[in-house]
Amino acid sequence: MQVRVLPFGILKDWLGASTLELPEGATVAALLDQLASGRAPVPPSTWSSIAVSVNHEYAQPAHVLSDGDEVGLLPPVSGGSGADEPGIGRIAIVRDAIDTEKLVTAAKRGSDGAVIIFDGIVRDNTRGRQTLHLDYEAYEEMALKQMQELAAEARKRFGVRHVSLVHRLGRLLVGETSVLIVVASAHRAQAYEASRWLIDTLKKTVPIWKKETFVDGAVWADGEPFPEDIAIRGTEPAHG
Repeated sequence: MQVRVLPFGILKDWLGASTLELPEGATVAALLDQLASGRAPVPPSTWSSIAVSVNHEYAQPAHVLSDGDEVGLLPPVSGGSGADEPGIGRIAIVRDAIDTEKLVTAAKRGSDGAVIIFDGIVRDNTRGRQTLHLDYEAYEEMALKQMQELAAEARKRFGVRHVSLVHRLGRLLVGETSVLIVVASAHRAQAYEASRWLIDTLKKTVPIWKKETFVDGAVWADGEPFPEDIAIRGTEPAHG
């Protein structure tokens, strides 16, 4: 059988997209073994820190693959448009500048006591290195689905009325907005809690990566470790 392999972030630099031939009944672990035994210069430690998706859903090593599956190889994450949903607001991945004022205005209702805005912007340095620009990429179909699920979960978990969540891809310059979260609620405490949970969870689980270009070089940003129920841990492939 054949499966399509889509690596992201720094894994894309090392592996590139490919179609692999695997025996019927092969698992995710078997696929990783095959990749690790190749000649790509992937450090051994990298295999134990990634997550794997199958057809846009996170999958564990024992997951059995089928012919035609799309397998995403996802390093720890940094951080097209989706349809608006009633009560959810704007959930989107965009490539143009994010219009903060428009999204905030659209979120407000007379029943709200607070609108909390998280505006993530590109700063001019990282750990003392001067930043020229950032490049964001995503596994777009999966990222948008994850963002929609996070927005719905935030409303349910914190009891807020409205969530908008927009992330920008492509090249961003210093001072530009990379991610905007707008939470509207009758009470400020719930809005603050929902906003904090949304950005923290997005940074850990949504497949979006950034490449940082400095005056003295460029690197893929280190991501936060995946949660235990997502990460491929303790299953480092054998190496030939």
